[in-house]
Amino acid sequence: MAHARRKIHDVHARVPTDITTEALQRIGELYAIEAEVRGCTAEQRLAARKARAAPLMQSLYDWIQTQMKTLSRHSDTAKAFAYLLKQWDGLNVYCSNGWVEIDNNIAENALRGVAVGRKNWLFAGSDSGGEHAAVLYSLIGTCRLNNVEPEKWLRYVIEHIQDWPANRVRDLLPWKLI
Repeated sequence: MAHARRKIHDVHARVPTDITTEALQRIGELYAIEAEVRGCTAEQRLAARKARAAPLMQSLYDWIQTQMKTLSRHSDTAKAFAYLLKQWDGLNVYCSNGWVEIDNNIAENALRGVAVGRKNWLFAGSDSGGEHAAVLYSLIGTCRLNNVEPEKWLRYVIEHIQDWPANRVRDLLPWKLI
């Protein structure tokens, strides 16, 4: 949703209109619901989304369809709305799954360090070295997302994995050891 919102916001920043203002307000209501349910269980988030966000999403869809009939298809607003409509199915996934976020900002922020250091990763030594580095970056990012100290977690896993039952290896994942 963040990318679709950003496209509308960019149009609004250049030429504010009642239509872009209303679109941003409607999307803002969806984010307000997410702010209220942040920290709740997946089941609680899903219930709130079904009761409150899903009807707002349908209303937003209907409203945009109506607005598209009044806009030149070449206008920046129409292009921003067309992008949102093209992504509509993906944007709605969060309304039917309490585990899914409204946007992918968390994932993008987690990858920012990789993007910033992209040239450094050229020196992994080999494809295999690059793959190993990618696994470690993923594990460290997962630790950080779960408020687990990566070095402490890694030490624990290395110390215990040799004697750990293979059928319980998932118990060593960062969010399981909190």
